[in-house]
Amino acid sequence: MNLLLVEQADFVAPDRVRISDRRLKHLNNVHQASTGQSLRAGLLNGLQGQAKLLSIDRQAAELQVDFQQPPPAKLPVTLVLGLPRPKMLRRILQTVASMGVHKLVLINSYRVEKSFWQSPFLQPEAITEQLILGLEQARDTVLPEVILAKRFKPFVEDQLPALAANTRGFIAHPGDFPDCPRALNEPVTLAIGPEGGWIPYEVDLLRSAAGLQPVQLGERILRVETAVPALLARLF
Repeated sequence: MNLLLVEQADFVAPDRVRISDRRLKHLNNVHQASTGQSLRAGLLNGLQGQAKLLSIDRQAAELQVDFQQPPPAKLPVTLVLGLPRPKMLRRILQTVASMGVHKLVLINSYRVEKSFWQSPFLQPEAITEQLILGLEQARDTVLPEVILAKRFKPFVEDQLPALAANTRGFIAHPGDFPDCPRALNEPVTLAIGPEGGWIPYEVDLLRSAAGLQPVQLGERILRVETAVPALLARLF
């Protein structure tokens, strides 16, 4: 936890917060924090700065906070991701948040098992939990926007064109396609398929309806959890 994230519900006074959940355990067991210590902290979806530890024990910690600094800038990217298997999803959500993705669309695909959509990891509070872990890692405070698109065709035809407007659109897909570009300085819409990749129909619809163009990273086929950070790092 490189950043102590607090929420509005933690405030007991205009400049004081009280915590008693996993963050307290982390302060005690990992940081071995003590009274008087200053920590880097931030307000969820707000500014960041410093927190001075006023008191701490096994039941609760009280901190005086001063938030005046803006969070790091988000990547100008909308990531359209074929819904991964649930255990992988948790790691990917953390990665997406820590790398600064602005907007994440979890979308259905032919190769996405229907049971994945019933996972408890897709509950709003479960998604937020993993995103917060990613924010804490990267010293960010602002949650990515997450959209669940359970129907591929209606989303790609009716919503994705507006999301991809005025961006450079790419489909990560192995094959005889141009190399993925590097170090862009403009908004991007990036579609990454599930394990097994997009089927030809999906690639064609992403191209025709939303104007996304296929690109590739080479001959190696990467797991989704590897492809996501590799592509984001290459693009930005």
